[in-house]
Amino acid sequence: MTAAANPNSRIAIVTGAGTGIGRSAALALLADGWSVALAGRRPEPLETVADESGAGARAFAVPTDVTNPASVQALFSAVVDRFGRVDLLFNNAGTGNPPGLMEDWTPEQWKGVIDINLNGMFYCLQQAFRTMKAQSPRGGRIINNGSISATTPRPNSAAYTATKHAVEGLTKTASLDGRKYDIAVGQIDVGNAMTAMGGRMAQGVPQASGEIAIEPVMDVDIVGRSVLYMASLPLEANVLFHTVMATKMPFVGRG
Repeated sequence: MTAAANPNSRIAIVTGAGTGIGRSAALALLADGWSVALAGRRPEPLETVADESGAGARAFAVPTDVTNPASVQALFSAVVDRFGRVDLLFNNAGTGNPPGLMEDWTPEQWKGVIDINLNGMFYCLQQAFRTMKAQSPRGGRIINNGSISATTPRPNSAAYTATKHAVEGLTKTASLDGRKYDIAVGQIDVGNAMTAMGGRMAQGVPQASGEIAIEPVMDVDIVGRSVLYMASLPLEANVLFHTVMATKMPFVGRG
């Protein structure tokens, strides 16, 4: 029996699955019985996650460069060849802001963030649409990783914030365009999770006032559980935007 024919099979692709939020989401999905394609640039972290999950053949490591449309197409083709369909894309791969002041960035630094955080997310979303509208049963779910920077910037974060604001527009538009194909599109906005990127908040980061302040962080596995919740809904329902954050982090108002 193929994955497409088995109503109990649930097939997911997680980009940026080797570390951080992607790793946490992939492990949560695998623990819940999903088959998960682990996508990322470096094969070693993907294989480590697959081994750690204990999921055997349900964990499928696929080295992928999301900035390369051909690599993204190869990812989806490999997943369909192996599992028969794609039910979920967690569109997670991303990078942080270039170091230093905005006025000192090179064009290459700016373009590097845009290429991963926005172009790469679009290539994955586009390929998910192509796959989900053509499969039977038709449809699926896409969850974009937005970040709270999709609505609220930090000081000196122009590249990262610009891409995450753009992701919010991409989510809204794709949610609208996906209706006719039974594709539900939503977004998770994460604040201060304990990852290599977010963990620096516990060391002290610049505030709007110019001060350096230590900010609360949360266990990254909480984010994994949030992704699993969004993924578990029937296609007749959708979480359009989901914000999960450390309760006491300075985000709402003045903190």
